[in-house]
Formats: sequence, C-alpha cells, structure tokens
Amino acid sequence: MEKNKYYVSLVEGEISHRPHDRNGYLEISATETELSNLRRKFDNMHDAGVVTFFRAHLPFVEYHHDDSNDKYDSNMLEVYQMLYELGNKKTREHIESMGILNEYDM
Repeated sequence: MEKNKYYVSLVEGEISHRPHDRNGYLEISATETELSNLRRKFDNMHDAGVVTFFRAHLPFVEYHHDDSNDKYDSNMLEVYQMLYELGNKKTREHIESMGILNEYDM
C-alpha cells in the first residue's frame, strides 16, 4: 500500500496533510490502514480522558488505582509507539529524547 505524509499534533489529537504550526507537529508516513489505526488510538485516548476528567473530581479515588487512567496511559504509549514506527528521523529522535518508550524495544 502507498504511504502518504501526515502531520500529527498530540496536543490536539489532530492528523493533517499539512502542518498548521510546524513546531507542534510530528511528521509520519502512513498507509490508510495505519492512519485508521492511529485515529482509533486517538479516539480511545480521548474517551479514556473524558472518564479521567470526571474521576478527578472524586478525591477519594487515587490516580494509581483508577482503570481509566491506566487506559489513558496505555493508549498514549501505544500512540507514541506507533508515531515512532511511522515517523521520520526527526520524529523518532524527538520521541527518543522524551524517554517515554524506554520500556519498549525500539
């Protein structure tokens, strides 16, 4: 399958053909299937984030004992792993510099 270039904003959860703000986007090359998988991971992250927002208003539930936080964190790691695999050299170097994927075999 043919890969196309995309720009991903993690802050906004946005995937675009053109960068709106060059500094805030990570560049990747992905097939339609890979792009669909990435979008689904962003959707999962968003859904888990909504639940964690409401959970944050319950002070008796600790962060590390909350399944919605675990789901959000897991999805975020999956997004970073996928961006690392699909990213150009600059994207991979940026993710490496964050140290977020140390538990994965890069």
